[in-house]
Amino acid sequence: MSGKLTMGAWCSQKRWSNRKRLSASKSSLIRNLRLSESLKKNQLWNGIISITLLEGKNVSGGNMTEMFVQLKLGDQRYKSKTLCKSANPQWQERFDFHYFSDRMGILEIEVWGKDSKKHEERLGTCKVDISALPLKQVNCLELPLESCLGALIMSITLTPCTGVSISDLCVCPLADPSERKQIYQRYCFQNSLKDMKDIGILQVKVLKAVDLLAADFSGKSDPFCLLELGNDRLQTHTIYKNLNPEWNKVFTFPIKDIHDVLEVTVFDEDGDKPPDFLGKVAIPLLSIRDGQQNCYVLKNKDLEQAFKGVIYLEMDLIYNPVKASIRTFTPREKRLVEDSRKLSKKILSRDADRVKRLTMAIWNTIQFLKSCFQWESTLRSTIAFVVFLVTVWNFELYMVPLALLLLFVYNFIRPMKGKISNIQDSQEIADIEEEEDEDDKESEKKGLIERLYMVQDIVSTVQNILEEIASFGERIKNTFNWTVPFLSLLACLILTVATITLYLVPLRYIILIWGINKFTKKLRNPYSIDNNELLDFLSRVPSDVQKVCNGWSPPTGTPTLRSGHPQSWSSTRLYYCE
Repeated sequence: MSGKLTMGAWCSQKRWSNRKRLSASKSSLIRNLRLSESLKKNQLWNGIISITLLEGKNVSGGNMTEMFVQLKLGDQRYKSKTLCKSANPQWQERFDFHYFSDRMGILEIEVWGKDSKKHEERLGTCKVDISALPLKQVNCLELPLESCLGALIMSITLTPCTGVSISDLCVCPLADPSERKQIYQRYCFQNSLKDMKDIGILQVKVLKAVDLLAADFSGKSDPFCLLELGNDRLQTHTIYKNLNPEWNKVFTFPIKDIHDVLEVTVFDEDGDKPPDFLGKVAIPLLSIRDGQQNCYVLKNKDLEQAFKGVIYLEMDLIYNPVKASIRTFTPREKRLVEDSRKLSKKILSRDADRVKRLTMAIWNTIQFLKSCFQWESTLRSTIAFVVFLVTVWNFELYMVPLALLLLFVYNFIRPMKGKISNIQDSQEIADIEEEEDEDDKESEKKGLIERLYMVQDIVSTVQNILEEIASFGERIKNTFNWTVPFLSLLACLILTVATITLYLVPLRYIILIWGINKFTKKLRNPYSIDNNELLDFLSRVPSDVQKVCNGWSPPTGTPTLRSGHPQSWSSTRLYYCE
């Protein structure tokens, strides 16, 4: 009898335990859903605040030699370019902030100055109440500075934004055929000249990650995913105590530049402390294969070496190629203020080597041309002499873009011979992180960088100049080498139009149209910002280092996608209305 009572009590206790566990699980699920909804609400922005910083007016710089402006709205910060001291500095820059209808906030603007010793001092401040400005209207403001004489002249425009969302797999936006058809209609070829800033939409399904690094002492991690596209950021919820998390979330981003790179970073939540890094992957938008589930190997912070774990993503990209092409010839979006790049002997040596290779290529070309004049090879010099006579005798201006077009065709037919150099670049990049760690140890021991402030600034400037020179030359090479087919096709189209135009239209008419456009540009649009279309185009072409880091050209030994598809280019997509 007592045994039966004991068994009954045990069964009753078990039922109570199961009910309690089920109740706890249900409350935990509700709590996670509430946290997820709260996280979603805090992330989704309603529009864009476009700020054009035009100029300063009678700004007092004191004994400073240089000036720049910092703009801050919540946790978003931008820094303008640094100009030499002037009473009326001309910045002519545009910055885009996200705004949230429920917390518009105050835009804080600070004018800073630098002296000859690179010491920074705040000269003056001003503020703008964003919520008081009307929507869809260009607001030209002259803002007097506090703490110093002068004012800043800028324009601010608030534009509503659509296409940003976070949802579950069961309510995926592009899963609905009618909604997908509406989106295709929105970006079809016939709508190419409507709303030029609305280029396209990207949908990313963050499914799961496998075999992540254990960041906690318990041998587990609390992983969440951060997705970054330019300055746009969206985040998944955190899955606690799990090395194989399944998020199953769908994110949509509005596309502002088809040449942007989607960065997906996995972090470990660590309470009030900064999250720990668990891995990262970079995916160029133009390399996306629509609707295919792919497995990406996570890499380290600098995207140079494979890290631990993989992540499963599925992406869809819909965009209008005409709008994307026009956007290519305008300045790239300014990036939010980030940590300054630290000095590295390895990076400095690598950039110097890149410039050396570029210089040697130019030198070898000059020597080749010189050898033609010196008749070192009779056959080569004879052919060169005949080509020179025929070209000069029949030369017309339209032959210049035609010759460049033929170079594109030649490189398209004959694959480029750049694999060896790419492998060498990837091997050099792979050694940078270890070298930086050695540099950090040396700096801790000696402390020379802090004491030799001027030397550091000079060397850092040299490093940046070398990188700019090397990247510029590599971008020109990669344009002709069809590294990015979209850009090379666009260049071929422009050269074809230029060839036909120069053949049919007299040169003086072309120069006349160009001059009239330049002279009347400010009259037609006072807030326009001057730009160089050729440099803006080249800024979209990846350098050799970016080819390796962003997956344009995977280095030797780099794992490909687990699904068997390497990160490569997909064909250009055109969408037409039915």
